[in-house]
Amino acid sequence: MGNTVTCCVSPDASPKLSRARGGGAAPGPERWADAYQPAAAGGGSGGGSGSAEAESGDSDPGGGGPHLQHISDREFPDDLALESNPSDHPRASTIFLSKSQTDVREKRKSNHINHVSPGQLTKKYSSCSTIFIDDSTVSQPNLRSTIKCVTLAIFYHIKNRDSDRSLDIFDEKSHPLTREEVPDDYYKHDPDHKHIYRFVRTLFSAAQLTAECAIVTLVYLERLLTYAEIDICPSNWKRIVLGAILLASKVWDDQAVWNVDYCQILKDITVEDMNEMERHFLELLQFNINVPASVYAKYYFDLRSLADDNNLSFLLEPLSKERAQKLEAISRLCEDKYKDLSKAAMRRSFSADNLVGIRRSNAILS
Repeated sequence: MGNTVTCCVSPDASPKLSRARGGGAAPGPERWADAYQPAAAGGGSGGGSGSAEAESGDSDPGGGGPHLQHISDREFPDDLALESNPSDHPRASTIFLSKSQTDVREKRKSNHINHVSPGQLTKKYSSCSTIFIDDSTVSQPNLRSTIKCVTLAIFYHIKNRDSDRSLDIFDEKSHPLTREEVPDDYYKHDPDHKHIYRFVRTLFSAAQLTAECAIVTLVYLERLLTYAEIDICPSNWKRIVLGAILLASKVWDDQAVWNVDYCQILKDITVEDMNEMERHFLELLQFNINVPASVYAKYYFDLRSLADDNNLSFLLEPLSKERAQKLEAISRLCEDKYKDLSKAAMRRSFSADNLVGIRRSNAILS
């Protein structure tokens, strides 16, 4: 899956990069020979290729040939990094959250003008006798709530899309998922949130995927839209979501679901179609399947913000005695761990104690 030769050595293999360079024909073998011709042994009078390697930094310092740069070491320009690649950089704003803000502001404005009451408050608040906590954390998200938020993000992507740019590999008319005839006006009707949720929930339930996989699915989806410069719309949303889920499950889960297993869930799709879609998805991502922890955390908390803006509350449960004891035990383990680390850090400075006479006082953490 991680084709390092294609993504690192041959940048023109990416459809995105070839399009940016003019959309011409694929480079011939003469161009590859000119681009990657190694320096002549002995370094004769024509030292142009050797100097070019030294200037570009692509040569191996050990003399072992061209240096293959890892996918995670590639750098992007700052303007492109901050504005166009939220799935790569933690400081860039997620696309789905910005697309949802228009509807959120209009809804709040309408409620204010029409004096619409927010209704009965369903959010629970802690009191002196009862503490409410949710079972969703960044390391262990709640599956049902996460799928609801991810599908809501996909809904806003479709509803507030800029245009209807697409590719044939994702078009449902060209590559149907079922044997049922696709209507002629299939590209005109936006799916509602419930329809998207049922489709994604069916896949996650049948394949037994995790909530973390749902977040990575959204990361890959936005990365595809950014890299390939396409839009998710009524004609392609099912196949784009399916491709993102397929790739996320293979990258995230140790025991990934095979393509043939998805053919058992979606009865009418073929393995060859799944393989072709996965291959195109990876090529459009430029084989960049890396998801940094900071990016993952950003998407998780932005999904929680999306839930708050749309009154999708995470499940809150009263803190039981058993869970309180479990949390207390975990806290005690962490406290002992940091106590040992602090002792080890102080032990390294014992040699200066006799010179300075440092007095240590215990810190109180509240």
